[in-house]
Amino acid sequence: MKILSTPSKILKLNYLLLALGLFVCLIAIPQFSFAEVSIPEHEYVSYFDSNGVYTVVGNVKNDLEYAIIPTITVSVENNSQIFSQTIQHVPLASGNEIPFKIKFFEVLDDPILLPAELSFEKTSQQELPIAILYDETLVTYDDGHLTGRIQNNGDTTIYNPKVFAVIHGYDQVLDVGQNMEFIEKINPGEIVDFSMYPDPSITDDVYYYSCFGTMDTTVVPGTAKKAGGDFDFRYDSPGTWYHDPVFDDTDTKMSIIGYNSFPLEGYANFEFYPTSGNEKFDVTLDGEPVKFLQSMDEMGSWHVIFNVDPSTQGTWEISGFEKGLPPDMPKVPIWIKQSGDWWSTNQIADSEFLEGIKFLIEKEIIEIPLLEMSSESEWSIPMWTKTIVGWWNEDKITDDEFLSIIKNLVEREIIII
Repeated sequence: MKILSTPSKILKLNYLLLALGLFVCLIAIPQFSFAEVSIPEHEYVSYFDSNGVYTVVGNVKNDLEYAIIPTITVSVENNSQIFSQTIQHVPLASGNEIPFKIKFFEVLDDPILLPAELSFEKTSQQELPIAILYDETLVTYDDGHLTGRIQNNGDTTIYNPKVFAVIHGYDQVLDVGQNMEFIEKINPGEIVDFSMYPDPSITDDVYYYSCFGTMDTTVVPGTAKKAGGDFDFRYDSPGTWYHDPVFDDTDTKMSIIGYNSFPLEGYANFEFYPTSGNEKFDVTLDGEPVKFLQSMDEMGSWHVIFNVDPSTQGTWEISGFEKGLPPDMPKVPIWIKQSGDWWSTNQIADSEFLEGIKFLIEKEIIEIPLLEMSSESEWSIPMWTKTIVGWWNEDKITDDEFLSIIKNLVEREIIII
C-alpha cells in the first residue's frame, strides 16, 4: 500500500506505524519458546531473495530478568531431506529483542520451514548503551529503504556498532534489515546516521520497520576445513552473503563465494584468529586484486576489511594464512600482558596499565557485578602489585591466577578503577 511519495508526507504515518510496530513486538504470542525466551510466530518467516536463495528471518525476545546468549537452530525440509543451520547470537539484555537472518545456499525447490529450536545460556552482559532516535529523522521511503540515527548514551566508545530491524509488509513480516554503512565507532554522546534496505525482491511491499536492536559483535559464523581440522571465522557484511569456504592444498589461501544482491556498495569485515600473529593477507575477486585494510583488534583477532561493489557476485580469495590451525586464544589479550610487562618495569604510567584492567572488566573477562567505575583522576594501584604483574609476565602464575588476584584487589578497593 504505497500512497505517499515524499519523506515529509511519510513522517506522520511513520510515527503511527512505528508505534504499531512496537505494540506488535510487545503483544506477540510466541510459537517457539524456551521459558520466557521466544521467537514470535508472526516474526518467523521465509522467502526466496532476489538471487533465488532461500532466506529465513526471525526475532528473538528475552523476557527474563537477566541477559542471555541465545542459540537458534533453523531447519528446512525439502523433498524429504532436512537442512539445518545453527547460530549462537550476541548477548541479549533483559527485556530486549534481536532479529536474525539465515540463508540456505542449497538448491531448494519445495522448502517447508520447520519450527525453530531455541536455547540459551545466562550471561552478565549488559545492554549496549546505543539508542535509536525516534524522531523526524527516522524515515521510511517509497523505495522501501529507511534512514535514521543512533546515539551512544554510555560513557565508553562502542566499536563497529550495528542496527537491526524487522521489516513489515502491510499484513506480515517480510525481512530483517541491517545498517548498510560501516560504522567504525561511536563515542559517548555522539550521534551517527544509518540507513537500511530490504532485499530487492520485496522492496515494493515494505510498509514499516519495527523492533529495532543494536549490537557490536559480528554474528555470521563460518567454518572451513584446514590442516585436518575446523578453521572457524566470522564476518560482518550487510547485504552480502558468503558460502562454501575452501582452503587450497597449501592451507594458506581461502576461497569463498559471495554475492551482494543490493544495487548499493557494501563492505566486508572478516575476522580470523591468528596462527603466528605475523600473517600478511591479500584479497582478490575472481583473480583481480581488491583494495583492503588489515588490522588486529584489542582481543588479538585479525580483521580484513574491503568494499563490495553493488550487485556483485563472484569468488573472493584471501591469501596469507599461516599453515596449521590457530592456537587457543589466551584469556587475556596479548597487548594487556605486554602493557603489564612495561608497567612492572616502570616503562609506562599507572593509568596506561589500568586502562587494560578497565578493558578486562568491561569485556567481563574479570566479572565484578555492579562495579561503579571511577573517573580516571581517581584511579590508583599500589606499587607492590608490580611484583604480582612481574610474576605473571614471567609465567610464574597463570592467566586465571592473575585474573583472580586482580578481581580480589578491585573488589576490596585496593585497586581503584
